[in-house]
Formats: sequence, structure tokens, C-alpha cells
Amino acid sequence: MAETSLKEQLSSAVKDAMRNKDKTRLVTLRMAQSAVRQIEIDERRDLSDDDVLKVLDKMLKQRRDAASQYDEAGREELGDKERAEMVIIEEFMPAALTEDDLDALIRMAISATDASGMQDMGKVMAELKPQVLGRVDMGHLSKKVRAALAG
Repeated sequence: MAETSLKEQLSSAVKDAMRNKDKTRLVTLRMAQSAVRQIEIDERRDLSDDDVLKVLDKMLKQRRDAASQYDEAGREELGDKERAEMVIIEEFMPAALTEDDLDALIRMAISATDASGMQDMGKVMAELKPQVLGRVDMGHLSKKVRAALAG
């Protein structure tokens, strides 16, 4: 049997959340489904799993940013809500990379692009992005690549 697509997994999870009357999960998953559908409508095409991962990754980043802003503003309950949504979205993401795996990928990307300094940061990031999508925070990746290029 063929592996189920990420869109099918989302759809199935929405149905389970409805059956289990899990409101937070249902709202979060419907938001993700809606974001995917919106892009499909706007671009008039079916999204691949990689495209869906990009959507989910963007949603995670938005929630991470919102949670930290709420925390800074002393609105812990809203920050907690954002973090709860992040946990739900992360279930659909590939397993996170370990720091060692990430370092190895960065070394390979630097070697593959013949990068020699900060001016090559864009080339290295472009090489890494498809390999790490949804598996690492891009801000963290950027800092690590910058450090590696700085030598």
C-alpha cells in the first residue's frame, strides 16, 4: 500500500479530533488544512508533501515568534496556547536533526558549494534548505552556517 500523503494525514487527524471532541487540536489542524487549501487555490495546483511541510514550517515559525512576543508582554496564557499549537503541528514534521547531524550536513554543503567565506552564505543555505526543511529552526541553522563560514 502506498504511503499516505501529509494532506491525507492532516485530514485523518481532523476527523479523529472531531470524534474525540479535542477542540484545540481540531482548530489547529483545520488552520493547517486551510493554509494548504488556500495555496492550492491561489496557485491552482496540488501541493506535494514538501510543499505541505513548507506550510507547516511557516506555521511553526509564526507560533514560535508569537509565543515569545506574548511571553515578553507578560501574557503567559497566550504564549502557552501558541506552544500547544506548535506541539500539534510538530507531530506532522519529520524528526528533528541532532546537532551532530546538522554539523555534518553543514560541512557537506560548504564542501559541495566550495564556500570559502561569508559571501557564500546564500549558496550554502540554498544547498541545505531542501535537506533540512521542517527538521531544524532556520534561524538556528543560519547561526551555525555563519559560525562555520567564519571559521
